[in-house]
Amino acid sequence: MALQFEIIHKSSRSRARVGRIITSHGVIDTPGFVAVGTNGTIKALDTAAVSGTGLQLLFCNTYHLMLQPGSKVVAEAGGLHRFMGRNLPIITDSGGFQVFSLAYGGVTSELKSAGAKKQDGSVLKITEEGVLFRSYRDGNRFWLTPESSIAAQKDLGADIIIPFDELPPYHIDSVALRKSLDRTHRWEKRSLDEHLKNPNEQSIYAVVHGGVSEELRALSCQLLSDLPFDGYAIGGSVGKTREEMRGMLAFTLPRLPEEKPNHLLGIGDLTSLKMTLPLGVDTFDSSYPTRAARHGTAFTREGPLNLIRTAVATSWEPIDAACSCHTCRHHSRGYISHLFQAKEMAALFLTTLHNITYMVDLMASYRDQILRDEI
Repeated sequence: MALQFEIIHKSSRSRARVGRIITSHGVIDTPGFVAVGTNGTIKALDTAAVSGTGLQLLFCNTYHLMLQPGSKVVAEAGGLHRFMGRNLPIITDSGGFQVFSLAYGGVTSELKSAGAKKQDGSVLKITEEGVLFRSYRDGNRFWLTPESSIAAQKDLGADIIIPFDELPPYHIDSVALRKSLDRTHRWEKRSLDEHLKNPNEQSIYAVVHGGVSEELRALSCQLLSDLPFDGYAIGGSVGKTREEMRGMLAFTLPRLPEEKPNHLLGIGDLTSLKMTLPLGVDTFDSSYPTRAARHGTAFTREGPLNLIRTAVATSWEPIDAACSCHTCRHHSRGYISHLFQAKEMAALFLTTLHNITYMVDLMASYRDQILRDEI
């Protein structure tokens, strides 16, 4: 079934709203956090552990799964849900983000003011047809086009899929940005046409581009809103600072159809979440909570906790006394600190499990605050 979207409540204080996205694999409460499972798994966790956190939507990467094990292998296994043993909603990207990140750098680096990086040679050619790139795994050459991206996502069978798009860097001149935007719109239309040949009970989100240009963001919203997409993702360069990102989102979101869900691609750190929720974002994806966990940082209601610090080694309280996750119910800060010092893999499992649970609980708290018109 194509997704359905219900708006339950609109805040009287802001554009924040509480809603429900209904898919054939379950409900996604919004606003909601979407964890990244690049290779069909959240690093350090298995599917059963992820399900136990209450996470409703998982973001998997077409680019990586296309190269290993291959989308056809996943299709033979019965699709991504059966392949990884997950019976809850999944979203996949087009592969374009990874391909263009190899050439230009990613969104996170721009928010850190790192600017664009030089091409590393993985992207060999960009044409109207698509992108020729070299696999990071074995050096083989692949063409990624709107049609082949959709075909791969049909093999994967995610509930929500993304059209093929170009990800230009922040530092790009206005002429090149407009050229990229026009090509992206053509690629997205080709992706949509390919999807509609075989909907396969999947839904497709358009990706709004235009960098930090209000004129181009408005144009992208207008053109994509006229096409039968099921929802909208905010992509491309969102700005070099959080304030610039906030301004871009405040301008863009009101120009999208209110009756359809929206998603902010690649942004989900705690500061950005709090800043953008009042603007009306429905879902966010980010690898930040899991990456932080692997580096020994646990989220708490008092702020981030560095579990590798010596001062934590003799603390016998849980990471967060208000958390009901497996980690906090059964283990102390001192024990997990010991596991990190001993380089035991259980440290990654326990901290990642906690951070995902924290994000799920945080979003539930935000939904309650919106329902009370406090946000």
